[in-house]
Amino acid sequence: MSEAILDGIKVVELATYIAGPASGVVLADFGADVVKIESPNRPDPFRGGHRRGSDAPLSEYPYGYIVDNRNKRAIALDIKTEAGRAAFERLIQTADVFITNMPIPTRERLSIGYDDIRALNERIVYASISAFGEKGPEAGRPGFDSTALWARTGLMDLVKPGPDSPPARSLPGMGDHPTAMSLFAAIMTGLFRRERTGKGSHVSTSLMANGVWWNGLLTQAMLCGGQVVCRQPRENAANPLHNLYQTRDGRWIHIIFNTNLDRWPELAALLGRPDIGTDPRFENQAAWIENSSALIPILEAAFAERDYADWVALLDEHRFTYGDIRKVDDIPSDPQMIEGRAIRPIDDPAAGAAYVVDSPIWVEDNEKAAPAMPPELGEHTEEVLRDIGYDDAALAALRDAGAIS
Repeated sequence: MSEAILDGIKVVELATYIAGPASGVVLADFGADVVKIESPNRPDPFRGGHRRGSDAPLSEYPYGYIVDNRNKRAIALDIKTEAGRAAFERLIQTADVFITNMPIPTRERLSIGYDDIRALNERIVYASISAFGEKGPEAGRPGFDSTALWARTGLMDLVKPGPDSPPARSLPGMGDHPTAMSLFAAIMTGLFRRERTGKGSHVSTSLMANGVWWNGLLTQAMLCGGQVVCRQPRENAANPLHNLYQTRDGRWIHIIFNTNLDRWPELAALLGRPDIGTDPRFENQAAWIENSSALIPILEAAFAERDYADWVALLDEHRFTYGDIRKVDDIPSDPQMIEGRAIRPIDDPAAGAAYVVDSPIWVEDNEKAAPAMPPELGEHTEEVLRDIGYDDAALAALRDAGAIS
């Protein structure tokens, strides 16, 4: 195995919940030393997310914290104290990257804005995530992925089951992880720029911008004068061959037949209805769409004749494109999830699981760091501070000042 790609890169992370910390996890995966700073008295609230319930499942294991904070070192440091601020500044002076997703007013109050950090280290890549962007009338407005990425951008309105349905609710953290990947890309771009110019920079992304990017196709259609409307319910889908159908045992298949259209008679025969393959009403894609109200019930009846597993086997055998709609519980028993590296083993009983969700980037011939449990609050405080020159007396002074526990 070759040396870790980001070996020697030091990251200071002052971020909570998901989007900011998740970008730090990817850096740690590739060998960066990521130091997470938390207040001794007000740690990252996400540490207790597995115990709150609501939309997130209850568990005795900190599953969210495992995904977003594994492979880091943790320091509990009160940067509001004079001594704590001095230690923070020394950390920044030795760092290559600083990550924060604190709201802009909080950054100003804590003096951790770009100008503050750059004054301490001109070569640093300052990486920030905001809800709505860092310029404009709402730059200081707080938000989460459900509000800024999902609701604000039209996604919540457009993915609902039909025009008369209420807006679709997002899943916990659903937009945070892709936004973290955008920040990771921005950080790597900043590091590459520094490699060429020797200069640090401010790189950033926002939840809102990522939501627009997610929906880039329809957003650009609207910008080009197209009228974007919510799709009709499944029963009235515009294209019957890009639709959901229920199998005999109550499972669902997403059929998407939009290439190699000359194979339509073959698909019709596979469905047990060779007659529709030559029916003039359904002779081509335009005809399917024009006569969708007639074709959808035929396809519904056809899919209801066999069980889900039978359809999966048949569609695979004949190499038709489809989506076998699975449940999240199916992931650990899915060989492709494992061999395709969407999840990977974690060897620690404290994880409460055999696998951990992997970050979705791989560089061949460079193995990622083995997944390790996230640190306890302040677990590496002394270790990190000794790395930057604090001895026993200086650590005692920090404790006396209330800067560390």
